[in-house]
Amino acid sequence: MSTAAQTVPGLPAGAGEQPSPRGAATGGEPHPPAARSLAEAGARAGHLFLRLASLALCLLGWHWASTHRVDFGLVTFQNVPPPVEVLNAGLDLVRSPKLGQHLGASLARVFAGFAAAAAAGIALGLLIGRSRWAEDVLLPPLEMLRPIPAVAWIPLAILMFPSSEMSMVFITFTGALFPILLNTIHGVEHVDARLVASARSLGSGRLSIFTDVILPGAAPSVVTGLAIGMGTAWFCLVTAEMISGQFGIGYYTWASYTVQNYAEIVVGMLFIGVFGMGSSALIKRLGHALMPWQTEEKKP
Repeated sequence: MSTAAQTVPGLPAGAGEQPSPRGAATGGEPHPPAARSLAEAGARAGHLFLRLASLALCLLGWHWASTHRVDFGLVTFQNVPPPVEVLNAGLDLVRSPKLGQHLGASLARVFAGFAAAAAAGIALGLLIGRSRWAEDVLLPPLEMLRPIPAVAWIPLAILMFPSSEMSMVFITFTGALFPILLNTIHGVEHVDARLVASARSLGSGRLSIFTDVILPGAAPSVVTGLAIGMGTAWFCLVTAEMISGQFGIGYYTWASYTVQNYAEIVVGMLFIGVFGMGSSALIKRLGHALMPWQTEEKKP
C-alpha cells in the first residue's frame, strides 16, 4: 500500500489529504449562477424559436395550399383565401371604427359569462367534491346537461331571458361552466388523504382542513379548469352572437359567412383565437402567481 493511502494514527481519515478544488466531487456548485442563467436564457430562446418556426411553417403551408388551389380530395383549398387577402381584410377591420365596438361587446360578454361560470363552477365543484350527498343530488342533472352543445341552447336562451344580451352571456356561461366544475371536483377528490388525516390528527377542524388542506391541494386543478373554461367561453362566442345581429367578433365572423366574404371569416377566427389564447394564458399566469407553493416541473 502506498504512503499516500495510509492514515496517520489519531487523525481522522482524510485529514492529510489535499483540499480538492471547489465543485470537484465536494458537493460544491458545479456551475456558477451566471453560467446557469445564460444556459436558461439560451433554452428559453430555443423554445421561443421553435414555437415561432412552427407558426411560420403553418403559415407557409396555408399560403402554398391556398395560392395553388390544392385539392386533397377530402379537404380542398380552392375557396380558402390566401394569407395576403386575410391580412388586407384584417387591416381594413383595424382601421374601421367598428373594431372597438366588436371587441368591446365580445369581451364584455365573454368575461361576464366566464365570471358567473367561475363562481358557480368552483362553488359547486367544492361542494360536490366534499359531500357525497351533494354528489348524489347535484351531479346527475349536471352530467345530463353537460353534453348539450351551445348552439342547442339558443332557442331556450331566447325564451328564458328578456334581452338578447343576457341570452348571449348565458351561452358563454354554459360553455365555461362544465370544464371549471369537473376540474374542481377532480382536484378536491384527489387531494392526498394522508394530508387530511395528518391535519385531523393535529387537531384541525373541518373549516381549517378545508381552507388549509383542501383548497391549496385542489388549486392547480381549479386553475386548469379556469383556463379551459376561458377557452370554451370564446369557443361559444360565435354561437352566442348569432342571437345578436349587432356587434361582436363572433357576429362579425357569422355575418361575413352569410355574405360569403371568406377573408373576413378567417380574420374573425384569428381574432377569436388570439384573444382566447391570450386570456387563457393570463388565467394560468395569475393562477401560478397565487400558488407560490406549486412548482412547475421542467420538461426535458
